[in-house]
Amino acid sequence: MKVSREVFGQLPDNGEAYLFTAVNPAGLQLKISNYGGIIQSIFVPGKNGEFADVVLGFDNLAGYIGNQAFIGTLVGRFANRIAGGRFSLDGKEYRLAQNHGENHLHGGLKGYDKVLWDATEFADDKGAGVTLTYLSHDMEEGYPGNLKLRVTFTLDKDNQVCIDYKATTDKATPLNLTHHAYFNLGGGSLPIYDHELMIESDQYVECDKDLIPTGEIVSVDGSPLDFRIQKSIGSAIEKQEGGFDHCYVLGEDNEDPGFTARVLHPESGRVMEVLTTEPGMQFYSSNFLEGVQGKGGQTYKKHQALCLETQHFPDSPNQPGFPDTILRPGETYTQKTIYKFSVL
Repeated sequence: MKVSREVFGQLPDNGEAYLFTAVNPAGLQLKISNYGGIIQSIFVPGKNGEFADVVLGFDNLAGYIGNQAFIGTLVGRFANRIAGGRFSLDGKEYRLAQNHGENHLHGGLKGYDKVLWDATEFADDKGAGVTLTYLSHDMEEGYPGNLKLRVTFTLDKDNQVCIDYKATTDKATPLNLTHHAYFNLGGGSLPIYDHELMIESDQYVECDKDLIPTGEIVSVDGSPLDFRIQKSIGSAIEKQEGGFDHCYVLGEDNEDPGFTARVLHPESGRVMEVLTTEPGMQFYSSNFLEGVQGKGGQTYKKHQALCLETQHFPDSPNQPGFPDTILRPGETYTQKTIYKFSVL
């Protein structure tokens, strides 16, 4: 296993971002930047041995600096939406940026997708990658507490991309981290309609028209959201107005990652499995991607990728019936998510 470092580009404030490339014995390649925790590319083989990049993104740092769709980035301090950009904690109300209509989305105006993390690369016989660290200061983007973060990206010898999260705080704070990679296992410019998806969940978080939870947990039975049996995304998306942007209920937090979802691209034979310790997973079918200028001069289109964002439920700080997302002093936040690649 090996990892290398190169300059990815200069930031407007004169900071320098790096791009780290990890390669495993099977030839899989993972590229990560310490700007925004970006997964810039993942090259995996198909059934005929041909390698393709299975994530959307940009060729250079400038594309990510102007990125408004969180493409390929870490998001936090709270992934997904917080209603009205506000929450109360221990008798005090906190106000956040309303950067998605009247609501707060993915950490605000300058979330973890837009900061330069400290980085240390590593490699041994089992895996290679990079560990990112960042101190999120008290009241940064409106959140209380100095939060110490560590996120480790590893490409291992079993063709798994593993993301390990760890955090501590000196004040109680909501915390919900995830990664926002946009996957297309075909590696091309076609929509994901031919991808087949299976999600190990029979419930989802009901939301209103602004994607804010109603507080109800609803069965997928009889709806287009039912992916308990593997089926093509195209056959389901035509029945779901606007596409998919739903948080599936996976159960309680687990100490070890459990199987959550499987994606198959029949033409190439590429398979991706998702395993996580988190109680939820947002399935997003890139409904608002239209017109984004991406890699190789491509103009990305609606439904060109899918995101499988492992996380806690949206608006949890305002939903007492949802799993707790408050991290308190003396506690340690941990999470692990795995994207495992294989060929049919």
